[in-house]
Amino acid sequence: MPRVAVDPEVRLGRLVLPNPIVAASGTFGHGAELARLCPPAALGAVTVKSLAATPWPGNPAPRLHPATAGLLNSAGLQGPGVAAWIAEDLPALRATGARIIASVWGRNVGEFGEAARLLAPAAADLVAVEVNVSCPNLEDRSRIFAHSEEATRQVVDAVASAGLGVPVLAKLSPNTDELPEIAAAAVEAGADALTLVNTLLGYAIDIETRRPVLGAGRGGLSGAAIKPVALRAVHDVTRALPGVPVIGTGGVSNGRDAVEMLLAGASAVGVGTATFRDPRAPQRILGELLDWCAAHGVGRVRDLTGAVEDR
Repeated sequence: MPRVAVDPEVRLGRLVLPNPIVAASGTFGHGAELARLCPPAALGAVTVKSLAATPWPGNPAPRLHPATAGLLNSAGLQGPGVAAWIAEDLPALRATGARIIASVWGRNVGEFGEAARLLAPAAADLVAVEVNVSCPNLEDRSRIFAHSEEATRQVVDAVASAGLGVPVLAKLSPNTDELPEIAAAAVEAGADALTLVNTLLGYAIDIETRRPVLGAGRGGLSGAAIKPVALRAVHDVTRALPGVPVIGTGGVSNGRDAVEMLLAGASAVGVGTATFRDPRAPQRILGELLDWCAAHGVGRVRDLTGAVEDR
């Protein structure tokens, strides 16, 4: 098959990106830390590390531990808070020409809304705001927000109601058997698109000390090991909610992984843990994806979305 020219542009509702590769939240820093190695403007978008309304110290060390084909982390959403990020980190990231997705979180519905409102001075610099629903609910310690339809609905509504004027993305958890229903609740509450998925819950033990290896005990498993779970989530949700755009995230390490994620139903592809091993991974994966498309006669990347032939 002859190689063809490839149009990399993708669309997530009203959000149009020049290519489908999005740096996932928590893996590309708060600003331009990786800009010298991986130019942010070369990617479809960059999602900054999740921000709360106020500074947050995160979890005790150790926070990272290698796992089989993956990584356990319990950073605990450490961050400077929205106002400090706008003042100290945003200017350098803006100067790179990046398309910026701000990610927000909170311990209750009110804190989500406050974090979004504090982003107002930076709204002109954003292409979207991501709602990290996959964090603990202080008002219901037995669940995280993304394990409850009603809690997800309330949080997404709080951010959508902040009036930032940019698309709202809901980042959901794979640790529930109600994911399609929770995704539907997010969309009903005002999410324009979804980010699927966050990490899987995990745990590891130091057998010499007989204690957990992470300072907070359990953590989130990411990396290549979770790709089948992420693919299943993207496939199930996009089949249940046709037309709702998804950024497929989880275990993408190369261009072929990105093709899989698009075929499963994603409109764009998040790259996260691969960046820890290779800071240039997002740009490399984009090149590999486009090479695959050219070699297989795919003239538009967006034509891959949902094109898997289900049996």
